[in-house]
Amino acid sequence: MRPYVQLSFDVEEFDMPLEYGYPIDSGRQLALGREGLERILPLLGQGGPRATLFTTAHFADTFPDDIRWLARRHEIASHTYYHSRYETAHLASSRRRLEEIAGVPVKGLRMPRMRQVPMSDISEAGYAYDASVHPTWLPGRYNNLHMPRTLYRLEGLPRVPASVSPWFRLPLFWLAFKNYPYRWYLHLCRRTLEADGYLSLYYHPWEFTDVRGYGLPGYTVRGCEGWLLERLYRLVDDLQGEAEFVSMDDLVVRRTMG
Repeated sequence: MRPYVQLSFDVEEFDMPLEYGYPIDSGRQLALGREGLERILPLLGQGGPRATLFTTAHFADTFPDDIRWLARRHEIASHTYYHSRYETAHLASSRRRLEEIAGVPVKGLRMPRMRQVPMSDISEAGYAYDASVHPTWLPGRYNNLHMPRTLYRLEGLPRVPASVSPWFRLPLFWLAFKNYPYRWYLHLCRRTLEADGYLSLYYHPWEFTDVRGYGLPGYTVRGCEGWLLERLYRLVDDLQGEAEFVSMDDLVVRRTMG
């Protein structure tokens, strides 16, 4: 069976500077999120890899035409209502609002910053799967080395962890993509594909526009002046010859039913 690549983007307002005490107003957060999305739209156009867009309802409320366009080609999933504000009711309200805007069912959830919430809340809000887990150690954030490394069920609900390498659980997420040497990152992707039969990779559109000057550490904005987008195209080209790009919903169905 040919392996799968699940490419996903967290489509959100660029609020990360607030974590570092740098003030940025809501309008600028949304504008930079939209600028980043515009940079990757050509990749996601006709003939590009199938992807899943975990979208805040706040972003979709602001840029509904973009979300409708994306929904014709890709899976739209929930990133709750706001990236920096959360209450349990946002699980259901964000799903319903995204469905209204996109005109398609919304089946998946990824919590901002991989926040852990009760699985019963996710199920009751109507989701078919959760992608809010990164099974690695990220200093200052979380230590999830005890969690399953590949797709599993928790309280009956499928969970899709972000991919990590089969040995040492080296992360393959957005920070790794911009800070590892490219050949090393691709090597880890290939070894993970070989071991697991699939990859689950995630990035943010705002990474692909210039977000220097907002008080962020250099390792978080590395490549945003242009070469990171070139690296993304290169990665897609390299992996397309080895695996099939699928939506996360498709991945869940194929891995749980196949």
